[in-house]
Amino acid sequence: MATPKRIFILLGNPVTESFSGHLTDVYETAAREAGHEVRRMNIADMHFDPILHKGYREIQPLEPDLITVQENITWCNHVVIVYPVWWSAMPALLKGMFDRMWLPCFAYKFSPKGVFWRRLLKGRSGRIIVMMDTYPLILRLAFGDHINAFKRAILAFAGIAPIRTLEIGHAKFMTSTRAARYKRKVAYYGRRGV
Repeated sequence: MATPKRIFILLGNPVTESFSGHLTDVYETAAREAGHEVRRMNIADMHFDPILHKGYREIQPLEPDLITVQENITWCNHVVIVYPVWWSAMPALLKGMFDRMWLPCFAYKFSPKGVFWRRLLKGRSGRIIVMMDTYPLILRLAFGDHINAFKRAILAFAGIAPIRTLEIGHAKFMTSTRAARYKRKVAYYGRRGV
């Protein structure tokens, strides 16, 4: 049995009733049954403005749901984010959430001259689970690394490490046998808290 962890799970698909939503359920159930403390949020249930109306020249007051995401990330020692790949990137709503709440003094803090920064979320590991309609290798060869911006420029930038990934391709044409294999794999991750 893995050492119990505090796990925050975020379903980043605006459509909860989806394969990514189902895999999120699988991870959550397995983690709870293994004795991990779990908090979960679905982006579809959250209420916030995903647009940075003035960039970062002026910080918009955070809505309660964004504050709750920050609190959950501060609380956890493992964060799991599940989302579909749309146009070789995360859904706009998920990106907008990070644009709004991944702020200085929460996720990072720049040095006075702005060259270096402190990673304020060290001590947390991460798991990214993504679904796409094409095969991951084809997507990568055609359009580049679609997870890099999220994995390295957002999560790792704030000190989250290690960050493990699971890329599930050809999801639209998933057979029941293949779906069951991914469910077993995701349940294993949930039990282990990885």
